[in-house]
Amino acid sequence: MPMHIAGNPQQLTAQQRELIDLAATLGREKFGPRAARYDRDATFPFENYDDLRAAGLLGICVPRAQGGLGADFATYVMVAAEIGRHCGATALSYNMHVSSTMWAGFIADALDMTPAQRADHEANRALHFGRIVNEGKVYSQPFSEGGAAAAGKAPWGTLARPVDGGFLVSGKKIFASLAGAADFYGVLCTLDRPGATQRDSLYLAVAAQAAGVSVVGDWDPLGMRGTVSRTLLLADVFVPHSARLMPEGLYWQAASRFPHMFATLSPTYMGIAQAAYDFTVAYLRAEVPGMPKVLRRMYPTKQIAVAQMRVTLEQTRALFLQNARDAAVDPDKDTRMRLFAAHYTIMENAAALTSLAIRTCGGQSMLKTLPLERLYRDSRCGSLMLPWTAELCLDRLGRECLYEAGERDEAIE
Repeated sequence: MPMHIAGNPQQLTAQQRELIDLAATLGREKFGPRAARYDRDATFPFENYDDLRAAGLLGICVPRAQGGLGADFATYVMVAAEIGRHCGATALSYNMHVSSTMWAGFIADALDMTPAQRADHEANRALHFGRIVNEGKVYSQPFSEGGAAAAGKAPWGTLARPVDGGFLVSGKKIFASLAGAADFYGVLCTLDRPGATQRDSLYLAVAAQAAGVSVVGDWDPLGMRGTVSRTLLLADVFVPHSARLMPEGLYWQAASRFPHMFATLSPTYMGIAQAAYDFTVAYLRAEVPGMPKVLRRMYPTKQIAVAQMRVTLEQTRALFLQNARDAAVDPDKDTRMRLFAAHYTIMENAAALTSLAIRTCGGQSMLKTLPLERLYRDSRCGSLMLPWTAELCLDRLGRECLYEAGERDEAIE
């Protein structure tokens, strides 16, 4: 049997084991067999979302008091990695949905709010969580705008102008996962007023069917084709006050105090790395269904390659699990630096492992009838994804290693 995504499952809670086992069953029986079709056609995995809905996994991080499963950050990322093991596009788009519930759920619970803000937020999130748990609605989280905002360097270009009863939202989001598939888009925008800064952020659930919402452009990328991340356009879309996923300005506090949320893309790539190793072992042992029973495991070159893959995989998993355990509000500097290191390592090692898997398995691995070619293409996308690309991780990690907060370069006498 392939190894557990978390290594030793005995170290997990009962809920973690149960939910990872559920994801593994769905992955083996449903998601994996469909993955090649979604990749080939660049179509959204609606069937997989039907399965997630039926299993209750759309509400994995919705608090129990609101009818959800109440899973914490560590539990979610392990489940997401297990899904990524079978279908990277499903895991990546699923993250966009679950992230909306984490921001409004246990992260919001840890933020500083006035009593009035807290009461307002409780009323609003009850509405959103009710849609997810009771109606099976899917939320998304379109970040990117093609500028500095998605990297946390500038206010969002998408603007929300206050009007009676709510806001008029206008802007554009590119690479918007679940575009055309989500029921609500969790749009990050800036309150439209003079001198607005990043602190004037708004996080609004925009109904997909609202007037002024459109999805445009083609979708024919290298990898992660099943996410269908087309461009989302918003033209004076009316959004009521109840659509706020957080009170005004609270997203800025959340983003500053819970940086682990910006690494929730990496579990997908942890799963892809695991899948590449799993396939390579099965291939060399002649255990791939539908293929001739030709053993290749006796060659020293293959054994050395698999050993290298296993070492890299275990190094990656160790950082992945440490990162999951570390996640908390207000992490110290060392924890933040370890977070950058973990995110970078997972993204880069997934690509390295899939590349080595193709070389080790040989010419047949190039064929689309086998999953390695898809895993390789999907793995190449991770280091490019905002808000933390591989380059940004190195930039921030290097700076924080050498500078303390507020420190500047001055002439040394």
